[in-house]
Amino acid sequence: MTDALLSVSGLTVEFRIAGAWHAVVDDVAFEVRKGAVVGLVGESGSGKTVTCFSLLRLIDRQSGRVAAGSVRLDGRELLTLSEREMADVRGNQVAMIFQEPMTSLNPAFTVGFQIAEVVRRHRGLSRGDARRRAREVLDLVGIPQAASRLDDYPHQFSGGMRQRVMIAMALATEPRLLIADEPTTALDVTVQAQILDLIRDFSREFGMGVLLVTHDLGVVADVCDEAVVMYAGQVVERAEIYDLFARPQHPYTAGLMRSIPRVDREGDLEVIPGVPPLSTEFPSGCRFAPRCPYRTDSCDAAPVDVTDRVGGGVVRCVHAGSLALGQGG
Repeated sequence: MTDALLSVSGLTVEFRIAGAWHAVVDDVAFEVRKGAVVGLVGESGSGKTVTCFSLLRLIDRQSGRVAAGSVRLDGRELLTLSEREMADVRGNQVAMIFQEPMTSLNPAFTVGFQIAEVVRRHRGLSRGDARRRAREVLDLVGIPQAASRLDDYPHQFSGGMRQRVMIAMALATEPRLLIADEPTTALDVTVQAQILDLIRDFSREFGMGVLLVTHDLGVVADVCDEAVVMYAGQVVERAEIYDLFARPQHPYTAGLMRSIPRVDREGDLEVIPGVPPLSTEFPSGCRFAPRCPYRTDSCDAAPVDVTDRVGGGVVRCVHAGSLALGQGG
């Protein structure tokens, strides 16, 4: 795509486990376009957060490493930048918000001070101008009486308001890419919808690309333009939202969709049997094969590569296109 803001290809991340290196993220590839929201979906342990940390080179080098791949932001390779150059990218061109803001906000400083410091670091503004920018972004994300809340501490905000503060901090430098790692997990449904609407609206209004990490396909269907489905460290399917939900082509994607509660479906929710494999115990063939109802000998014969998906995107399945997986919903 010519308008790709973020382009990730062949990303492989290894961690040292029991004295040996094991790939926990393997050959991951996707793009995020300007003004688009891309959902990174999968169960806990599928490699979503490790992928995001790798994009910003936040992996602890004592225990992990990016073994291969490319991460380009507007054509600029991030994996070869110096630490100083990368520090200018983080929080400036690329911002990240986390699922629990109390672990990201410093309880000893006011929210106004923390936002202003980000602006001063990356934009070189004076203290007064940085404080005015902090007030502007707090107002932008819907903090009531923003000017009077600048001198409040994180514990004086509710969970939903703290997450708005984190979004304000991320938007303060007008980043080109926002990475949101499970930003609504601990919030109630009403606040969750407000936060997601906020992220989507800012993406469209400012042309900001968004990588939204979640395990919730309902959220993906409501907010995202495209989805990247991960399982056991690999991308198993990637497609535009409508086509993914209308025609899932990987058994794992279809299984996730059948597990979503729906008002037009009676009875118990369907579940995917079994559990994902540990990174030290990945199968030699298809990693989903032990849990797949369509498993055949060819699934176990060799590692499975991605192929072009009918309708666009990619899928990692030897039976892709030949399975009757039904409607995703």
